[in-house]
Amino acid sequence: MSSIDLRTEIREFLSTRRARITPEQSGLPVYGGNRRVKGLRREEVAMLAGVSVDYYVRMERGNLSGASDSVLDSLAGALQLDDAERDHLLALARQSRVSSTRRPRTQSMTVRPAIQQILDATTDAPAWIRNGRHDILAMNDLARALYSPVLADPRRPANTTRFVYLHPREAEVFFVDYDTIAKDAAAMLRLEAGRNPHDKALIALVGELSTQSELFRQRWASQDVRFHRSGRKRLRHPAVGQLDLDFEALDLPSEPGLQLNIYTAAASTPTADALKLLASWAASQEVLDTEHDTSHRPR
Repeated sequence: MSSIDLRTEIREFLSTRRARITPEQSGLPVYGGNRRVKGLRREEVAMLAGVSVDYYVRMERGNLSGASDSVLDSLAGALQLDDAERDHLLALARQSRVSSTRRPRTQSMTVRPAIQQILDATTDAPAWIRNGRHDILAMNDLARALYSPVLADPRRPANTTRFVYLHPREAEVFFVDYDTIAKDAAAMLRLEAGRNPHDKALIALVGELSTQSELFRQRWASQDVRFHRSGRKRLRHPAVGQLDLDFEALDLPSEPGLQLNIYTAAASTPTADALKLLASWAASQEVLDTEHDTSHRPR
């Protein structure tokens, strides 16, 4: 996989979104007992979006470069897109308008010392920084202990989606809800591909996963996208057992493309007690390198 073809991305995204909606869900009358297409017809989407059939067909063939924001908003409504899907559609349209000669944005592979200081100051909760490719770029000590199964692979930077798909046996043990995690990981990576389709490292990662994982190929082909903002994560740690954690994922305005992830547990819960045990366990373990050199961390 040497590149992400925007026209193909647009065509497959729109056609899969159209195929999942029935006329009944859109409030359209159904005439006759047999329909040759799954979901809505192109002319039905065009009518719902308030555009001509020819114009919608042109969009579904991969041409969004001339679509206005109002047209895209109408199309999102006609296809009943959720927030992540709407964001993805707008990102694909923006990329369609960008000159092919424009230099692609390169994602950072390091974090500033001040950000690492914030992580280190967070002592009661696992906290870490990742980029849009799901590379782990920096962690505090508790996050290193929590994610020790992920960091056991010596490849750096560690990548959570690579762990999920290329180490499924270990990942199924570590992630209690493995199927959901795998589905969400591919969907979040697809969202990033729409925002930054010329990222060579992202293209290489998708190619690697597609080549080596049948499950990833299936998930990638679904064209699903998903935000990763907050929720519950259930992990099974080899030293302290199961932890039911709440997570928040926060974008860093000063570092576009990087995200701060923090896991917490309510006070006086078994998971809060397990995190304290994890901190004690971490103090007795060898420090696992997050990316390159962590020799500045005394032990």
